[in-house]
Amino acid sequence: MSIATLNAAALAQRLADSGLRATPQREIVYDMLLKKRDHPTADEVFARVKAARPTISLATVYNCLQTLVSCDLVRAVNFERGPTRYCPNLRPHAHFHDEKSGQTHDIDLPPRLLEKVRSVLPRGFAAKSVEITFHGQARHASR
Repeated sequence: MSIATLNAAALAQRLADSGLRATPQREIVYDMLLKKRDHPTADEVFARVKAARPTISLATVYNCLQTLVSCDLVRAVNFERGPTRYCPNLRPHAHFHDEKSGQTHDIDLPPRLLEKVRSVLPRGFAAKSVEITFHGQARHASR
């Protein structure tokens, strides 16, 4: 079974669990996010999807993205006043936002570090999720 088939099946199941159905528009938006994991904005998703499906509207892309977020298939990532970006990586991880290039990179976090971060919560608090974002500039290898 191909990765695309597995992704389509996972999408259909998660949507069905939420009382929704997989549509061609949702499938193409989700597939595009999985193929190029670069944290695109809705406008960037629209431009990429439009190449394959010229009749799709920006409103449809926004609705698809919101559905994917609400079904926990994609994370919405916000950096201060910048546009929302979309991340299909659902494992616990941090983000590094390169302020010079505008690129966002996933940073794997060791499970022990996440446990340590959660341990600083006051008694009686339980975090549903933890979001860690680093801001700065990526150093590029010297030539």
